[in-house]
Amino acid sequence: MINKLKVSIITVVFNRVETIASAIKSVQIQEYPNISHVIVDGGSTDGTMERIKELQSANQIVNSEPDQGIYDALNKGIKIADGDIVGLVHSDDFFSDELVISDVVSAFSDPNVQLVYGDLNYVEEPNTNKVVRHWVAGPFKAQKLRMGWMPPHPTVFVRKSLFDQLGGYDTSFKVSADYDAMLRFFQMGICCAYIPRVLVQMRLGGLSNRGFKNIITKMNEDYRAIKKNGAGGIGTLVLKNVSKIRQFIT
Repeated sequence: MINKLKVSIITVVFNRVETIASAIKSVQIQEYPNISHVIVDGGSTDGTMERIKELQSANQIVNSEPDQGIYDALNKGIKIADGDIVGLVHSDDFFSDELVISDVVSAFSDPNVQLVYGDLNYVEEPNTNKVVRHWVAGPFKAQKLRMGWMPPHPTVFVRKSLFDQLGGYDTSFKVSADYDAMLRFFQMGICCAYIPRVLVQMRLGGLSNRGFKNIITKMNEDYRAIKKNGAGGIGTLVLKNVSKIRQFIT
């Protein structure tokens, strides 16, 4: 019965020829059989599409055209996705092992569960065996939202029906639409499940952490998401950033 649940993995990519292969291969090695891999390319010009074609498999759905940024591309992927469950593997990320999707689907065996998440490692780009930050999400409690809590977005898996009900990513956010979406989902009181292990390895250098200007933009957008969703105030934003410190302590 569990194997009947189809999982769609969305990978958004633009000019990441050096890292896209590890993302694709981490999907291909999954032991769970019922997976489709939706790859949304923003019109890469560095050989990324050629690399994708080299690694093409029967379960891939590839869409390549210009987009309006990562969240616009993710929304395209959600529309294309044909699975019961939707997850992400960004072009710089990869699943930690071949049992990730099996564990996720097991968590979704409870029909009340609408969202599943786990822990995340930030790793060095040249040496992905070196962990720089270890993000332990912990179980969800509603009061955590006002303390700046959110699950690691790359580890989040959502029932497609939840996206259909509550919508995708708000593209008015440039770097914080994932935080906005998580607040929107959790504020609805959805039933979620936490898998207490690392599901995804993420290379350092994500969009929201590239340079001082982007960090300021993220803080402003995080605050807007907090106010928009009624999740707190300036204290929530402060706690959200302070909580990251323990991720560096291993």
